[in-house]
Amino acid sequence: MHMSMSSCTGRFAPSPSGELHFGSLIAALGSYLSARAQNGRWLVRIEDIDPPREIPGAATHILQQLEQYGLHWDGEVLWQSQRHEAYREALDWLQQHRQSYFCTCPRSRIQQLGGFYDGHCRDLQRGSENAALRLRQHAPVNEFTDRLRGTLQADPRLAQEDFIIHRRDGLFAYNLAVVVDDYFQGVTEIVRGADLIEPTVRQIALYQQFGWAVPQYLHLPLAINADGNKLSKQNHAPPLPQGDARPLLVEALRFLGQQVDENWQDETQEKLLSRAVSQWNIALIPQDNALKPDARTTAFSNGSQQAMISR
Repeated sequence: MHMSMSSCTGRFAPSPSGELHFGSLIAALGSYLSARAQNGRWLVRIEDIDPPREIPGAATHILQQLEQYGLHWDGEVLWQSQRHEAYREALDWLQQHRQSYFCTCPRSRIQQLGGFYDGHCRDLQRGSENAALRLRQHAPVNEFTDRLRGTLQADPRLAQEDFIIHRRDGLFAYNLAVVVDDYFQGVTEIVRGADLIEPTVRQIALYQQFGWAVPQYLHLPLAINADGNKLSKQNHAPPLPQGDARPLLVEALRFLGQQVDENWQDETQEKLLSRAVSQWNIALIPQDNALKPDARTTAFSNGSQQAMISR
């Protein structure tokens, strides 16, 4: 498999299940600023490998929104729907090296076990019919270092679980696709929302079983609504507004703890982003999730620096 080389390469990888909203903007802006502040590349990947969840036209709208907000990417957009051959190659390699196996256990059985798979099919030589493919964990990853949050420890049951890398419905699993694509694109740092902390140890385990270098991780605080739920497409978060993007960019910068010039209204969008790149400071990013700035209160705690990754 090919890997591009670069001193720093970041990425933003939305799924086309709806348009971008304020929470998406935080993730996109944080990854963009981190990469640009290191004179690195910033890539965009559309994660369209789950057709039942996709909304027609959403991918086009997402790319238009990024351009409207001045977040211009390097190179061509990578589409996961065009990467099936690479995923099959990765699955074949794992099977050839006895690092995966077929599993026919129904979801109900796993739920009875408390939600964690017990390796029941590991040595039963199941066939591929009506079966998922699971990674055979050789060296579980129990913790990792986050550039913002320090050492994060995983629930041992999560870390040790032989997780699914190819679904029984024929779709490629998220954890497999994201690792294969990040390696292929030469991604060296992954800046994303804190809701993706949990799968990180699984992704690192995959990197290590492939023998690939593991990127750095930085998980940003989430914007939440008044009910304490993260802003998301599923929670009907309003899409980014059209028109002048600067006010919401300023809100997102302040949400990330970054300094904003008092006279930002006199700056062009390009100048506003250029200043944000030059002043980007990870140490100023809060760890706690918070309500969107125009909500009634401003903060919602998501735990301490030594956070436990819960399922």
